[in-house]
Amino acid sequence: MKKLVAMFALLLAAFALAACGGGDDTTSDTTAETPTTQENGGGEGEKEAEGGTAGAATVDFEADPTGALAYTSDSATASAGKATVNFTNSSPVPHDVAIEDEAGETIAETEVLSEGSDSATAELEPGKYTFFCTVPGHRQGGMEGTLTVK
Repeated sequence: MKKLVAMFALLLAAFALAACGGGDDTTSDTTAETPTTQENGGGEGEKEAEGGTAGAATVDFEADPTGALAYTSDSATASAGKATVNFTNSSPVPHDVAIEDEAGETIAETEVLSEGSDSATAELEPGKYTFFCTVPGHRQGGMEGTLTVK
């Protein structure tokens, strides 16, 4: 059920991003605008998402589908508060996504997986975070980016 909810959220995010496409940027932002409810008792301490609807925010990350040591975007934005971190890896090369704060402490991390998706939750305070792959050598190979929380 958790995977079905995650896939539905990713599908909605893909449609939203496709509708906003057409720019000529070399990188794109992943924005936490999709309100969702947590499967494990969501509702407590929820903040408003940027879209203006009350609910927990989501932040979507995707590994490069070719298996390269990269995410599809090297930057993302989110609203402060409780957030669901969704990660999709459609390649056979194992990857994950972890988020660390400015002090270098990991605050959220998905499972390492190939050809699948996983989710984690995080309490995000305003500021800059780094997201990266924890598979040995992948971060050093360039698989990281910046998450800005407003």
